[in-house]
Parts: sequence; C-alpha cells; structure tokens
Amino acid sequence: MFNKQGYNPYLPSWEYTPDGEPHVFNNRVYVYGSHDRFNGYTYCLNDYVCWSAPTDDLTDWRYEGVIYKKTDDPKNTDGEMCLYAPDVTKGTNGRYYLYYVLDKRHTVSVAVCDSPAGKYDYYGEVHYKDGELLGDKPGDEPQFDPGVLVEEENVYLYTGSCTSGDPSRKGPMATVLEPDMVTVKEGPVTIAPSEPYSKGSGFEGHEFFEASSIRKIGDTYYFIYSSVLYHELCYATSQDPTKGFVYRGTIVSNNDSFIDTYKPAELPMNYGGNNHGSIVQIKDRWYVFYHRHTNGTNYSRQGCLEPIVILEDGTIPQVEMTSCGPNGGPLIAKGEYPAYLACHLFCKDTAALTAGPGDWMNSRFPKITQDGKDGDEEAGYIANMRDGATAGFKYFDCRNVSRIKIKVRGGYGGVFEIATTWNGSPIGAIPVGSTNEWKEYSAHISIPDGVHALYFKYVGLSFASLAAFALE
Repeated sequence: MFNKQGYNPYLPSWEYTPDGEPHVFNNRVYVYGSHDRFNGYTYCLNDYVCWSAPTDDLTDWRYEGVIYKKTDDPKNTDGEMCLYAPDVTKGTNGRYYLYYVLDKRHTVSVAVCDSPAGKYDYYGEVHYKDGELLGDKPGDEPQFDPGVLVEEENVYLYTGSCTSGDPSRKGPMATVLEPDMVTVKEGPVTIAPSEPYSKGSGFEGHEFFEASSIRKIGDTYYFIYSSVLYHELCYATSQDPTKGFVYRGTIVSNNDSFIDTYKPAELPMNYGGNNHGSIVQIKDRWYVFYHRHTNGTNYSRQGCLEPIVILEDGTIPQVEMTSCGPNGGPLIAKGEYPAYLACHLFCKDTAALTAGPGDWMNSRFPKITQDGKDGDEEAGYIANMRDGATAGFKYFDCRNVSRIKIKVRGGYGGVFEIATTWNGSPIGAIPVGSTNEWKEYSAHISIPDGVHALYFKYVGLSFASLAAFALE
C-alpha cells in the first residue's frame, strides 16, 4: 500500500499510528509507533505496523505491514495486553531492536529483526546481570515508553512515567545496557525531575510526564518528552547522556498553546491530549513527528509532522501545527482538499481544551472521524459542526482564487463562512441546504493573492459535516 499526499496527517486518514519515533535507515525514514484502533475503547489496541518513505520525498509513504503482533510476546499469547509506544534502534551487530512495554507490565521487552521493517521476533526482556528484570527489582520504578540510543559499545535506554503529585516517581530514567542490548550495565539514574521534585530545577510547569525519546546532535544529547501539560513535546539538553539535562523549551503543542504569532499565546486552537514523538534529520532538514486526537476521544490518534529549525545555540523554536506537514511549505490553492487535514478545530461556546480520556465524548464538539469500522479505507471528514464550529487549515499559497466549493452532509439551511484568520471577518459565505448524502455547494469568493490560512465556520440552527473543499 502506498500513500502519496503532501499534508497532515501524513498517513491515510484511516490509519491511527501515534507515538511516532522516526529513524533514517538506508536512505529511508521509518516511523515506529503504537497502533490505535478507530472507535477503540482504550489506547494501542492493534499490532505494531510500520510506514516508510524515501528521504527525498516525504509525501511518498509505503505501508510495510505488521512488524510485530501482540501475541508474539510469550507473556501475551492470548493478546490480552496492549503494545504501548515502542522505539527501534540499530544494534552494534547491525540488527534492529524493537523496545516496548506491555500495558499491564512494568518491564521492557525486546524484539529483533535483520531489517528495519521486517518481521520482528521476540528476543527477551531487559534484565540485570543476575537475571532480575529491570522494573521488578526492589527500588526500581515502573518502566514505560522506552527510547533507545546506541553509541559505540553503550546502549542508552530511557524510560519512565510520572503524573503530577505522585512522589513515588522521581522522573525519567537512563539505564546503560551491554552490547547484547538487554543486560543492564549501569543505572538506572534519574535525569530530570517529576513534578513533586521540580522546584528550582528550571523544569517548573513543564515537568516530565512520559514519552521518553533521545537524539544526539553534534556533541549534545537531546531528551524529548511529553510534559505534565500532556499536549506538548518538550526537550532538555546535556553534554552527557545520563546527567546534567537542562530544560530548553517546547517543540510542538497539539493544540498550539504558547504560540503567539497569530493569536493570544494561551488560547488553544484544537482539542489537545497526550503527545508523543521525536525529531529526526532527513537530508538537510529537521522535523518533529507528533500526534493529534480524532473521533472525539483520546483513543484514535494520528501522526503529524512539521519542519523545525535548530538554531546555532542549540535551541528549537516552537513550531505551529499546520496542514502542510511533509509538503515543506504552503499548499497550492488549487483543486480539492479533504477536510480531515484541518489543523485547528474549535467551537464557539466551549474553548478547545486539553483533556483526558472520555472528556470530549459528548455532542458539543466537532470531530474528525470516518464512516465504517477500523481497517476500512474510508476517507475521513469533520462531523458535528454545530453553530459556530470552525475548522482551520494552514497554509495556502493563493493565486487568482475566485471560487470556493465545499462538500457537505447535513446542513439544514445553514451557511459556511470563510475567513483568512481565526477571528477575522468573513470574506464570503456558502449557503448549504439539507441533505443526507454528500452534496457540493459553491460560491464566488475571492481570496487575496498571497499565503493565507483558511477558516470554515458553520452558522446554522442544526449541524453539518464537512468532507472536502476545493479552490478554483
């Protein structure tokens, strides 16, 4: 299966692969993540799959298939436990190692393969030299969300999960492994504080929650993680892989909190939830991979990516969520685009928010969803757009646009107002009728030449679904 599209989400709208860890092997970028189920009732219900793309074309993604099943772990032959967020690294022997944690266990399991995206085979669990498992030894904290870095003869494993107000969890841990990839050589040691221990650390307000990931850029180690705010990916840096990490900032937020270039900094523009991902250099550019939330829950997450810049002082300015993703720049304002690439989604009476599982599952909010069941290749769309609900798309390079067409279901006599800013006056409106099937409506609406965002706001007494729009 191939997926050729140059926007976010970068995979098909029916694919739910969050927690993306991108790695470049042999001139291809491979993304390893957990695997949510559409309409699932909890996180990570499906088997691990892998997608890859050539490093010279991030719009050309190839489905590599299932690389590891839940039942491949000998402690999970009945498939009762879920496969949480993994990471993959190339070992000192040239083989590829998949690190993961089962959702009902607190130890790290490992699988191995001779190629980046082949079928992985169970290899063992990370353990001390006496055979006791990391995470089971008295005094060990539970293992969670492994991130791995191989450097010469050392293998650095980063793990941890720390909620606010829990003093039993000190922070993310670094453990050094032997070249066999599973035997503890040193550690674990805490490398950053959890919330109860953060006073005076510089991490205040952005303490570690989960989603450990590690990269080395030049002589600097970048520790990427999800903070106690859930919606953001933060980073800390050090010259040593196991100590001295200093908080540096936010890389991306999945509701655009803190961005102040087009809105108030604290105003979220999407429904935020947990975030997980990392950064990677592809050719001469750097990118951050992260995920967004769809279907009105925390359990149908989709991968997105944005180009980032690493400045000379090593800092990474926070990037906006966009619809452009792998396109690397504004989309061409010509032809039809699916509505599910909306990077902003909010309604008038309740501000977008960051929430835990289940908190969006009511009739107030618009949501990106699909028809059918998990595995059906049904195109996504935006459902439940009630009066004042707004879908935003960034950015388009507009030239001579004079007509906008939309594909709508429902509607019941409302209108879609189109604006180029989230709170701006509309530049035009498209009346819609009442239909139980998808129907196209259009109007002469001129967009000024230049690069613009587009916001589609539904105004009406009932609700509508938006499948697509076209710029002519």
